[in-house]
Amino acid sequence: MANRGFQIFTKDFLPSMKIRVEQIRNGHHIRGKPPMIARTLKQRLESLNETDPTVSFQVNIGFAVPKPSKKVTETWYTERKVRKSNPEIEKQARNRSLSVDLNRVKEIWLKTCSMFHNRKIAKHYGVFKDLFGDAYFSPVVPLEINYEVKDNVLASVYTGNVIKPNEACKSPIVKYDARSDSLWTLVMSTPDGNMQNSNNEYCHWFLGNIPENKLEQADEIIDYLRPIPPRGVGYYRYIFVLYKQNERLDYTDYKKTQPCLRLKDRDWNTLEFYRKYQDHLTPAGLAFYQSDWDPTVTQFYHSMLETKEPIFQYDFPKPYVKPQTWFPVKEAFNLYLDRYRDPKEITKEFLLKKLKNVHPFKEAKPPLKYPNAYAFGKDVPSWLRLELKKERMGWGRVNDIK
Repeated sequence: MANRGFQIFTKDFLPSMKIRVEQIRNGHHIRGKPPMIARTLKQRLESLNETDPTVSFQVNIGFAVPKPSKKVTETWYTERKVRKSNPEIEKQARNRSLSVDLNRVKEIWLKTCSMFHNRKIAKHYGVFKDLFGDAYFSPVVPLEINYEVKDNVLASVYTGNVIKPNEACKSPIVKYDARSDSLWTLVMSTPDGNMQNSNNEYCHWFLGNIPENKLEQADEIIDYLRPIPPRGVGYYRYIFVLYKQNERLDYTDYKKTQPCLRLKDRDWNTLEFYRKYQDHLTPAGLAFYQSDWDPTVTQFYHSMLETKEPIFQYDFPKPYVKPQTWFPVKEAFNLYLDRYRDPKEITKEFLLKKLKNVHPFKEAKPPLKYPNAYAFGKDVPSWLRLELKKERMGWGRVNDIK
């Protein structure tokens, strides 16, 4: 009867007013606009990321995506039609016993969708924005990049997977399909963590005038430098960009003495490099991975770079301690005094207290079986009683000292 009366009472209200009345009635007080009126998360993100198309627009600087031949597509559709009409294959699929040739799937994916998928992932990770600004390209040449970790153990580079620095100590094995009499340029750089100029990158590898796909015959302009993400910064992106050359190029201005162990000499800007050679270079391949700190980075900074390792961490402010008062009310006696003492002195006191019960040739006393069953003396103050109870139960700072 009460609910019926409430419905009649709110029948003539506006929708927004009705929602607010119902929420107040049920004890829920919301902040902001009701869900029926407030914007969704998608609408908020669209308004935040809204750009002016006349000013910010993307420019394609790569090759056009090749389309599969009509004969190949007809073969795929015919094979698909035959498989869909086969009841035995459908039965195996329902029973989850159908085997799929993954090499065949990868081959078809590389010819059809890999360019679009890799471009979408690279855009998500901000690769084009940080390297080429308002330009992008479709990676029409698939790159197969593998780091040899141990014998017959490889760490492959895809699009954003994680490879630790100790797995990428040596230069990787790079493979791609190339026509005869073609020239290529391969650059590996990171847009993250340039400690001299935050607007630039670090060049970790630069090979120019690569004949076909023979990297051993290329001009090594800048030798390979392993990933060196500092401690406390998270993941760094390490990006491989493969350019196709239309003629042999002179990279003397970028040539560095090997080994190049000064990070300042590896200062790099992909956009400036491309603008300089845009008439002779076209980006065609892309692969990248992420890497974060491990102990080998510290060793590399000290032994090879001969510099102090940068460490990024938050400097927490010292805890606030209010001034002492003559008569602290409702404050534990011992904790109040410890607040104004030197922490090293307190730790030393607890350590000495613990060492009194430790003997190098005697076994430690067994703990009380029922610690709370032993009564304290009547003259023991409350703060000391609590400390003794903690000691019996194995609580507190004295048990943390080893």
